[in-house]
Amino acid sequence: MTESKEWLEQELATIQKWEKDQSDLWFWERLGRLPFKLLDKFTPAFIQNKIGEMLDETGNYIQTGGRYLSSASKVTEYYPDKKIETLEDVNQLPIVDMDKTAENLSKNRKNLATAQGASTGVGGIFTLAIDIPFLLGLQLKTLQDIAICYGYDPSDQKERLYIVKVLQFVSSDYVGKQAILTTLDKLDNPEVDTKRLVMSELQGWREVFFTFRDQFGWKKLFQMIPIAGLVFGAIINRSAIKDIAEAGRMLYRKRRIMERLN
Repeated sequence: MTESKEWLEQELATIQKWEKDQSDLWFWERLGRLPFKLLDKFTPAFIQNKIGEMLDETGNYIQTGGRYLSSASKVTEYYPDKKIETLEDVNQLPIVDMDKTAENLSKNRKNLATAQGASTGVGGIFTLAIDIPFLLGLQLKTLQDIAICYGYDPSDQKERLYIVKVLQFVSSDYVGKQAILTTLDKLDNPEVDTKRLVMSELQGWREVFFTFRDQFGWKKLFQMIPIAGLVFGAIINRSAIKDIAEAGRMLYRKRRIMERLN
C-alpha cells in the first residue's frame, strides 16, 4: 500500500477526531477525586504504602528506566516475518505493518492482564499487594513495546518521559487530556531541554500521581472481596491495559504520520 500524502492526512484526521472525542472520567474515577483520607478507614496501611511506592518507581523509570525498561532488541521478535534488526529498519516499514504489530501486542497484554487480575483477585486483599506493582509494570512495558513497534527507543530519556505522559493522559479528566496532548506534541521539538523538562515533570507528576492513586484505590476496593475479586480483578486489569494500549497506539501512530508528512 502506498502512503500518499492524502492517505496520511486522512489517517491523521481520524486520530485527531479520536483525541477530541476522549471522554471525561467515568463514575468511580470521579469518586476517586474525593479526599483519599476517606478511604483510610477501608484501605489497610500496607496497601496504601504499596500504592505510594509506585510514585518512586515512576520517578526511577523516568530517570534511568529502572526495572521496567524494555530493550529495543525486542524489535526482531515483533517482526519475525520481516528482515528487521534495528529500529531504523522499522522506520522504513509501512505504517499499516506497525499498526498490525502493535494491535497484536495489545491483545496479548490484555489477555495477560485479565489472567493476572483474576488470579490475584481470588485472594482479595491478601494478593492485592502483588497486583499493584504488576499492573504499573505491565502498563509501562506495554507502552514501551508499542513505542518499539513504531520504531521509537524507550532507552531515550525523552521517550520515557513521553510514555509517562501517555500514562498520565489515560488517568486525566477531559481538560487534563487536552493539555497533555499539547505537551506531547512539543516533546518532539529538538529544541526542548530534556533535563530541565524531566526535573519539572517529576515535580508535576508527584501531584498528578496522588489523583492516580485515589482512582486506583477506589477501583481496587472492589477487588478486596475474596472470590468476587476474581471477576473485579480481571475486569479492572483488562480495562486498564485496554485504555493504555489504545492511547499508546493512537499517539505513536500520530507521531509516525506527522513525521512522514513533514
